[in-house]
Amino acid sequence: MTFTSDHRPSSASTHDTWLHQAISRIEADYQRSADTHLIPLPLPAFSDVGIDLYLKDESTHPTGSLKHRLARSLFLYALCNGWLHAGSTVVEASSGSTAVSEAYFSRLLGLPFVAVMPRSTSAEKIALIEFYGGRCHFVESASDVYDAARAVAQETGGHYMDQFTYAERATDWRGNNNIAESMFTQMQRERFPIPRWIVVGAGTGGTSATIGRYVRFQMHATQLCVADPEGSVFGEYHRTGDATLMAPGSRIEGIGRPRVEPSFIRSLVDRMVEVADVDSIAAMRALSSLLGRRVGPSTGTNFVAMVQLACEMRDAGEQGSILSLLCDAGERYLPTYHDDAWVMRCVGECDTASVRLHTQMA
Repeated sequence: MTFTSDHRPSSASTHDTWLHQAISRIEADYQRSADTHLIPLPLPAFSDVGIDLYLKDESTHPTGSLKHRLARSLFLYALCNGWLHAGSTVVEASSGSTAVSEAYFSRLLGLPFVAVMPRSTSAEKIALIEFYGGRCHFVESASDVYDAARAVAQETGGHYMDQFTYAERATDWRGNNNIAESMFTQMQRERFPIPRWIVVGAGTGGTSATIGRYVRFQMHATQLCVADPEGSVFGEYHRTGDATLMAPGSRIEGIGRPRVEPSFIRSLVDRMVEVADVDSIAAMRALSSLLGRRVGPSTGTNFVAMVQLACEMRDAGEQGSILSLLCDAGERYLPTYHDDAWVMRCVGECDTASVRLHTQMA
């Protein structure tokens, strides 16, 4: 057997060269991206009594959402496990931001990408996936995406990324500048640097798993709350532990699921707040006005839980900070969640929910 100058077998050099180049491209892309901002929310009704609220703005990633972090981790995980090779077709079950971000990384590596999604997926999301060179494969129901994605991967000789299984294990939860470590670093000079609560939504469950594990590893007193939208199975699963449960599914894009996903680790979640769709939309609108720019509906769901927790702390005379995520920008949802006629038709009247929210913040 002959060896190259760096002592690796020459027979492996072609594959190793592609693998090393692929990892280097992803790492270079990461180095070109600054960390996301931490935004304090100007809410005197809470801050005047010692309760500070913050949002980490994940909309500033190159693909515009929190899922950029997940896609990067999934690609590095698949590469280092030997699941992706030169020419591999990348397949994912996603109709939303994960597919957009995975299409971006597939293009970065010169790999074909197929997103398996319900036929009802918005034209805006389809256009974003196609912008990055991805192809959309449609199924009739959201529950069909899993089997269809496996079939497409088999037909193409590709790899099914399976975000719902691998999200919780693809990210290094101990640190390595993951979202949890970034949060606590950015909070260091704030009035209450160790948050009383961190609030996130759950789609795969990967973000809540990363944050929950990091909090325990660092021995922080922070508690983790998952804001779960109407129609999602996670709230009931958290109460019962029954992994066979099914639910209708969420109408809030990006979070909530009809089935219990493998990456949702219920033992890491201290509190679930189940949020009605009208409350998510009302909070999305209120937060958009507060920030002077539109946010997406899942950020509204997070904000509902933040305000509820802040009210509970205020009533109990407690002080501290509450931190959550601005998941993506509202411009992706102009024809839907930010369109009054669409909301009235698909969600319902939100004025009562808006009054309720503003009363809580007063």
